[in-house]
Amino acid sequence: MRRLPPLNALRIFEVAARTGSYAEAGAELGLTHGAVSRQIAALESWLGQRLFMKDGRRMVATPMARIFAAEVGLSFDRLAVAAEACGRPDARRILRVSAPTSFAMRWLIPRLNRYHADHPQVEVAVTTVSTVLEELRGGVDVAIRRGVARDDAWPHHRVVPVLDDVDTLIMSPALFAQRPILKPADIEGHTLLASETRAGDWANWLEAAGLEHPAGHPRQIFDHFFVTRQAVEDGLGIGIGPLPMLEIDVANGRLMTPLPEIRVPRTGYVALIPRQAAPGNLVAGFVDWLAGEARGSR
Repeated sequence: MRRLPPLNALRIFEVAARTGSYAEAGAELGLTHGAVSRQIAALESWLGQRLFMKDGRRMVATPMARIFAAEVGLSFDRLAVAAEACGRPDARRILRVSAPTSFAMRWLIPRLNRYHADHPQVEVAVTTVSTVLEELRGGVDVAIRRGVARDDAWPHHRVVPVLDDVDTLIMSPALFAQRPILKPADIEGHTLLASETRAGDWANWLEAAGLEHPAGHPRQIFDHFFVTRQAVEDGLGIGIGPLPMLEIDVANGRLMTPLPEIRVPRTGYVALIPRQAAPGNLVAGFVDWLAGEARGSR
């Protein structure tokens, strides 16, 4: 029988040594600082020597621990390759994706049938976050967030641009039939529907349209855009919405864009892949598919 150290503690140790921080290791693995500290202590007890030493407020890996962590990392890489090679070819794989609620509901989920048609062995499990800037947590293979493709924004992830974003005026076809908007001034008298999660949408669009923000104009604010979008579809007023995420709604006649030439560019969406993910694997292929779908949208 091999005398192996606790494998979960080894995994946590490797991340802590690689990131140089208990806190960053916890963020990557979805653990608290205390949980990381306890696992490191358990491994130190098993080995009979210290792996990290206190340097100010940080815990820094010892020279021997850095050498050990490199070997552990290589072992995990070999284990991952072996598991991939030895896995049943027909085994169903689960791909965990985290995305903002509106992005998931209006853009990603309606397209997943096309991905599943080409990858029947993969199950895409989508979890949603309430804001596009929500903190990254462990337990997912790909995270979709609003941002620019800069590695310094997410130092422990590879950042891949996925979808550009541009806002324009949206309304229901039924409301347009009753009170058409053919020029910017025609919004007068319409109720403006807005979202707390997309602050500044109306101010930016009015500026692009060359209009002053009308004082005392009827206005209704909802907490999230997906609620606002539903209110627009129900004809309760007019809103500002992201074209890429609403193209399916426009195509099937639920929504329309009365002044599509007036557009406001916004920061788009990126896919975040943990740097320890193996290149060319299922995750990278899924992100390539996302980018391809986005090119089709444009």
